[in-house]
Amino acid sequence: MTSPSILVVDDEPDIRQLVQEILQDEGYQVVIAEDAAAAREVRKAGRLDLALLDIWMPGTDGITLLREWAEGGLPFQVIMMSGHGSVETAVEATKLGAYDFIEKPISLAKLLLTVQRALEAGSLIRENLGLKKKLQLPTEPIGVSASMKALHDQVERLSQHDTWVLISGEAGVGKATLAQFMHEHSLRRDGPMIEIKFGSIAPENIAKELFGSEEEDQISYGLFEQADGGTLFLDEVADMDDDMQLRLSSALGSGSIRRVGGADPVDFDVRVIASTRKDLGQEVVEGRFRKELYYKLNVIPLIIPPLRDRQEDVPELLRFYADYFPSSDNLEYRKFTMSAQNALRQYAWPGNVRELKNLVQRLLILGSGEIDGQEVLQILGTDSASPERHSKVGVDFTLPLREAREQFERAYLIEKLREVGGSVGKLAETAGMERTHLYRKLRALDIDPKKLDEE
Repeated sequence: MTSPSILVVDDEPDIRQLVQEILQDEGYQVVIAEDAAAAREVRKAGRLDLALLDIWMPGTDGITLLREWAEGGLPFQVIMMSGHGSVETAVEATKLGAYDFIEKPISLAKLLLTVQRALEAGSLIRENLGLKKKLQLPTEPIGVSASMKALHDQVERLSQHDTWVLISGEAGVGKATLAQFMHEHSLRRDGPMIEIKFGSIAPENIAKELFGSEEEDQISYGLFEQADGGTLFLDEVADMDDDMQLRLSSALGSGSIRRVGGADPVDFDVRVIASTRKDLGQEVVEGRFRKELYYKLNVIPLIIPPLRDRQEDVPELLRFYADYFPSSDNLEYRKFTMSAQNALRQYAWPGNVRELKNLVQRLLILGSGEIDGQEVLQILGTDSASPERHSKVGVDFTLPLREAREQFERAYLIEKLREVGGSVGKLAETAGMERTHLYRKLRALDIDPKKLDEE
């Protein structure tokens, strides 16, 4: 894993050289700058974890530079330094987002302790942001079947290697869960895990999301730089258009990216885990996926089998979610009787683990007491062994593909909205879509979450 990157900005050569040597001896990557202009160039060159910033400098002073950085949101921690500090200056710096204030002459012990705490605080902020972005669902694949045990063994063997991995499987089988488990047991587990959902990013925004942007002195770090030192999870890579495939292939091949509006390449250090619900090999044959990108991603292939092929895992998954939702959503705990478990083991599960999770949540919301086989059959609305309910979605198969797809999307989103009580936020999580993109889709399909009863 890459060691933290620290920038030291001070107009006094002896001080910045001394601080650089001290921090390098502690194992940090340290770059130095003599003024604000040089600091801006260093920031353009790559992602920072921490900046030590002198207040009194010729030209642009430290407070002004901090204010400039803070306008775009501080993506790293800042410690101010000064031999002529005041309470007012320290308060102003703190309001702008500075972590702490160190007085000159600098105490070695104070410097090292403050740097350590600032980096720990930055790491904690990133972890908390990550926790807010995802529910605390299983941290490892659940299952007692031979196929899941074999998959678990494969992942454990891969945990001590930095190899790139391509995870294949139908929608809803748990590809993101497996990627998270691999990261948490990898050599990069102390670094960030950043997820890119290609299907939920508007095409016009995807380059900025991935590679970041530069506009005058404002720099926005993209997801590649945010993942530096950790894992980059490329979810559903087959959803990329050809231009994005080309840019991604170039970045992965060179180990560097160019921010939108930027001129210079920026190196990154990430482990790549990709996922796909499609057969990428066949996509290559049919000309929809670039061959060179496929070979870059497909170093170690892992396949998650659909739930219908491992029905012995259903009872364990039911128990997990029956325990999970009472603690996460404050729902009443309900036990699945043997008849309910048997009925669900015979079900085809076209939506895989995601469908099972949603079914358990619905059962806990709508009822109380033990869950028996009859209640399960009622909520499925069909015989548990028949998948026909999921093929009869009200789509006219005589229509052109685009119109049939819109018809299906409308039926799907209306059904999911009803399941989550009309909440667009919960629908975004369930459908795996970015909320802004989802709102546009709802408007395009003329779906009003507040008027579901009229649908």
